[in-house]
Amino acid sequence: MSGETVGRPMEILLVEDSLVAARLAIGALKKAPVPHRLTWLQDGCDAAEFVYRRGRFTRAPRPDLILLDLTLPKKDGRELLADIKSDEDLKSIPVVVLTSSTDEEDVAQTQLLQVESYMTKPVDIDKFLKLIRDLARYWRADMILPT
Repeated sequence: MSGETVGRPMEILLVEDSLVAARLAIGALKKAPVPHRLTWLQDGCDAAEFVYRRGRFTRAPRPDLILLDLTLPKKDGRELLADIKSDEDLKSIPVVVLTSSTDEEDVAQTQLLQVESYMTKPVDIDKFLKLIRDLARYWRADMILPT
């Protein structure tokens, strides 16, 4: 049985309404030495349904990592983030904010909600990949495939 791996890939939820920004994040994740499955959603309402496993997402996997834009249609990313971080079952999921907002109030609010990182677009790919690798190490031992 040598060569077999144990565990599972990291479940990543990308919530981003910009096709260009989503393509950049997806491309960067392909370069990360972290086995993963990615779900890309374009608005806050769908993302809320996904994390709460409601509607068409009743069988959705629990994300191991959420990459979240703050400015989203239907339900704002700030509101979604506050919902996630105030929910006992969801608040332990690491959230990385990927946004074009440099507003100090947004930065302060996300820090209060204990996000793992706040990255402004355009995202520095090297910093992004390092962050993904660091987050993967956080729970690699029993959750994801070894690299």
